[in-house]
Amino acid sequence: MYQPESYAVALAFMIVTMLCWGSWANTLKLAPGYRFQLFYWDYVLGLFVGAIAWGLTLGNMGTAGLPFLADISHASPNSVLWAIVGGVDFNLANLLLVAAIDIAGLAVAFPIGIGIALVVGAVSSYLLAPRGNPLMLFAGVALVVAAIVCDAAAYRARESTRQAPSLRGIVLSLVAGLLMGTFYPFVSRAMAGEGAPGPYAISFLFVCGVALCAIPFNYLLMRRPLDGKAPVSMTGYAQAQPLWHLWGILGGAIWCTGATLNFVASRTGVVGPAVSYSIGQGATMVTAAWGVFAWREFATAPAKAKLLLFWMFVLFLLGLTLVALAPLY
Repeated sequence: MYQPESYAVALAFMIVTMLCWGSWANTLKLAPGYRFQLFYWDYVLGLFVGAIAWGLTLGNMGTAGLPFLADISHASPNSVLWAIVGGVDFNLANLLLVAAIDIAGLAVAFPIGIGIALVVGAVSSYLLAPRGNPLMLFAGVALVVAAIVCDAAAYRARESTRQAPSLRGIVLSLVAGLLMGTFYPFVSRAMAGEGAPGPYAISFLFVCGVALCAIPFNYLLMRRPLDGKAPVSMTGYAQAQPLWHLWGILGGAIWCTGATLNFVASRTGVVGPAVSYSIGQGATMVTAAWGVFAWREFATAPAKAKLLLFWMFVLFLLGLTLVALAPLY
């Protein structure tokens, strides 16, 4: 399998992660009228497409470790279990976060969920594998959290009417953030130790965990949506436009590309999971950039909202720069 030997290549992988994790949700916007619960089945298929594609390409190149399929077959039960648990954890977090956004709005759910996930994920990953300058790492994480707060304030300032956030939405955001922050240490644990499988095999096993969780949990959300909307059935999935299915699969493949490259980067000696995860969570800035420049979400926003967005980008760039430099000092 291919494993970067230089920090420059690993950093490039982490930047691609940030771009992928911040861009995949555009595919949902390109399928208007397609309920998220139905979109999610195609998204899971796309995760498998991404994991298998990278496993059979980069996972079979280079001289590090075993080839992709051999790596999966030689994986220890503990590694398989940790990877699958990580997938289950992520899937629960992802679905709860989307439900929270539907209930409480992006300005409330996203900063609570992703802010908590960033702090929990960075701290727990660093405790498991302490690499990089801790002052630079956590100062960078603090700046990124501040940027997320500015992003939330900008969305709030854009709205002409402000409703009190739903308590249910806040609780779902908190739970989603805690789960989202703990999936990465499970993945790191799966790749730890002598003879542990490599990141390409772990990515595939992680996706298996997502699928195992999605089958019962997403079906439950179809029957009893947390956002209060009408239940949906698989009839809607069968009747969806073919292009909508394609967008869902592409969305999953994009997210999985980012995850796989992030797992690979975290295995580079100088990087470590805390830095890799933290840079990947810069996806919030990428998502905001799509909203501002592609979808024109702030075209008619007041000056206050645009100023907050400016500071959001500045704080993100400063924070990510500190995190990126942490392994070098």
